[in-house]
Amino acid sequence: MDQLRNHIEEITPVTDEEFTYIKTFFTEKRIKKNQYLIQNGDKVGCEYWIIKGVLRAYYLTDDGKEHIVQFALKNWWLSDYNAYFNQTESQINIVCMEDAEILCLTIFAREKLASELHKMEHFFRMTLTKIYSSQQRRIISLLSDNPKQRYEKFAQLYPNITQKIPKKYIAEYLGLRRETLSRLYSNIT
Repeated sequence: MDQLRNHIEEITPVTDEEFTYIKTFFTEKRIKKNQYLIQNGDKVGCEYWIIKGVLRAYYLTDDGKEHIVQFALKNWWLSDYNAYFNQTESQINIVCMEDAEILCLTIFAREKLASELHKMEHFFRMTLTKIYSSQQRRIISLLSDNPKQRYEKFAQLYPNITQKIPKKYIAEYLGLRRETLSRLYSNIT
């Protein structure tokens, strides 16, 4: 839980008493490699903060094509936020790419915590702002950058990911063919 406190304090300081209270809103969960955290059609009751591990969120088309929405590693947040905030069924799948430990936060717990501790409302708002900004950058990159630019930006923003995630999934995330990514990777390294 010290890791969570450090994460929160990157945005706002909390006292020992406040953090003791904050911890009561989270539940810890361990998930195995290839286990699903969320599957298409599930009710989404939680958002997740990654203590350790790597997860992949993806949308699956009717013809079976996978479109990666997000990766999540240590200290990242992840959920199907549309389903989480609207309490609807998930449209995405979230699968564990390696054994992971996560903290779960229900929408009810999140709202109660935010209403009782203004600094946590600020923390959640700043966290979602970062997530939104990241998604917008990605969309703009997919629309305007060539494959080399997309890979270079990705590698610069997330240098640790390229070591932890198979190139197949990175290529898919960047909207590239695996062969194109391999060529770009060999030219850059």
